[in-house]
Amino acid sequence: MMQRLSFTITAIVLLGLEACTHSGLHRGFRDPAPTPGPPSKALAVYEPWFGHPRHIDVGYSSQDPVVIRKQIERAKSLGISGFVVDWYGDREPFLDKSYALVQAAAAEQSFSVAMMYDETDKETGPATDDALVAFDKFHQKYLSPDARGHNAYLHFNGRPVIFIFPKGGHTDWSRVRAEMNRWELPPLLIYEFRQTPYAAAFDGFYAWINPGKKGWAADGNNWGEDYLRNFYETMQTKYPDKIAVGAAWPGFDDRKASWGLGRYMSQRCGQTLADTMKLQRQYSTAEHAQPFLLIATWNDYEEGSAIERGTERCGAKSN
Repeated sequence: MMQRLSFTITAIVLLGLEACTHSGLHRGFRDPAPTPGPPSKALAVYEPWFGHPRHIDVGYSSQDPVVIRKQIERAKSLGISGFVVDWYGDREPFLDKSYALVQAAAAEQSFSVAMMYDETDKETGPATDDALVAFDKFHQKYLSPDARGHNAYLHFNGRPVIFIFPKGGHTDWSRVRAEMNRWELPPLLIYEFRQTPYAAAFDGFYAWINPGKKGWAADGNNWGEDYLRNFYETMQTKYPDKIAVGAAWPGFDDRKASWGLGRYMSQRCGQTLADTMKLQRQYSTAEHAQPFLLIATWNDYEEGSAIERGTERCGAKSN
């Protein structure tokens, strides 16, 4: 199922702007400019760990099939075509079970699902071995023809798409790539946009919440414009043959998270989401098409980037 990006922008942003008095913003979303290039498929990052005691109580469990079905219905109503689900392999059995439920539900509801592999922090040898074992397990358990819900898995140009979230940076991705090339359908590996000695091992890069070189502003108003422009321009000039996955986000705030580093990016009454989406549309052209737009995130309440329940309204406190 592929929606035109302009509709996706309208639906998602209006979710949280009903009380906003910025009339110019409203006019823009009611009648958005057409996307210069072919339509992008909107995906949203899904955090599958709620209900686990290490995480905050958000009022539901990520292992409740009823909740998952309703989340998919809600996402589809906003023009989102699939969830990209964090997955750690055997390191996090709770997340593995959640992923299985999401994939099964997605297959029942004509929705897509993709895995985002969270790299381990272990040193070089164990990190690479961990990735090899994890991908082999995922291949057999979720991508094989007899896997429950396998038909829901996201493909592009006939190949499964796997996102990678780097952690320790100790994985030898050239070795992992060589092993995965032996699959009957070698996956497309999409890595977070950053410096890496393994660029040749990846089929593309995705943008992620980042304020850019100026860093996190105390007032939260640095929403990442410089970072995103650098991402899109670098993909067009340095990696024109790789897949560019643009991103949009409503904001970020890890100040209350147990692992937080005091990083804050204001939602600006929905303007941050609107501005990040506007840039993606600007750079997605016929010559430099972006097959996917990654919404960061659907439900990361611990880092203040969730859109599941809407974006911040005008007049509401930002903290």
